[in-house]
Amino acid sequence: MIDLRKKTLFLLDMDGTIYLGDRLFDGTLDFLRRVRERGGRYLFATNNSSRSVTAYVERLRGMGIDAEAEDFLTSVDATVWYLRNHGFQDTLIYASGTRTFQDQLRQAGFRVTDRREAGIGLLLHGFDTELTFQKLEDSCILLGDPKVDFIATNPDWVCPTAWGSVPDCGSVCEMLFRATGRRPKVIGKPEPEMALLAMDRWGCSKEETVLVGDRIYTDIACGVRAGIDTAFVLSGEGVPEDIEKYGVQPSETYRDIREILGKMD
Repeated sequence: MIDLRKKTLFLLDMDGTIYLGDRLFDGTLDFLRRVRERGGRYLFATNNSSRSVTAYVERLRGMGIDAEAEDFLTSVDATVWYLRNHGFQDTLIYASGTRTFQDQLRQAGFRVTDRREAGIGLLLHGFDTELTFQKLEDSCILLGDPKVDFIATNPDWVCPTAWGSVPDCGSVCEMLFRATGRRPKVIGKPEPEMALLAMDRWGCSKEETVLVGDRIYTDIACGVRAGIDTAFVLSGEGVPEDIEKYGVQPSETYRDIREILGKMD
């Protein structure tokens, strides 16, 4: 059982956890207010690398949440943190992703290109809503060189849309694996880097941190791999049967964010 009274850092998935589509869940605003009143911190964590933090700030503000840029943790943030800590500062990076994604990498001080040229040492794939066949061909050629490293911002198979789903970064990387036999190092959820970065950035221990999400195989798995408590909410995609299906055990399961709020006192 999670003692929520001892938690000071709350890592929150968004869609399916605090809202669904354009509908903010009942209890979300009260929950966020309670965390701040207790002197805690919350971070909205997302695997989506195609959008800027500014776009997320505007989206949440439109729902009535008083969000700031520092309240977000994206797979791009985690990727930048990983690259800096693993010796890629001076590497020429071929970045297959949106212009926004490439701009974020440049602003972080990395050398980035979207054209195949001499000296590329890393192929980096994000969720690319501007994907072209040329990028796929370039990726296959680069992956033919074992000296070129391969990293992906997130493993999601699909990204939900208003009318269904579109292929996300994981699906594109699977296609590249079928063509080249190489798989990437994955950074986003369910890998632990996002949670580890959050604790490092805000100076919180594992005992002080909890991750809240509606997907067992990404959200909850990330927390488990990072060694922190996890709260599985049934307000989004996940169902109780997912626990056995994916073999990932959350610390506790809740109906929704309002039930978590009720356990904080």
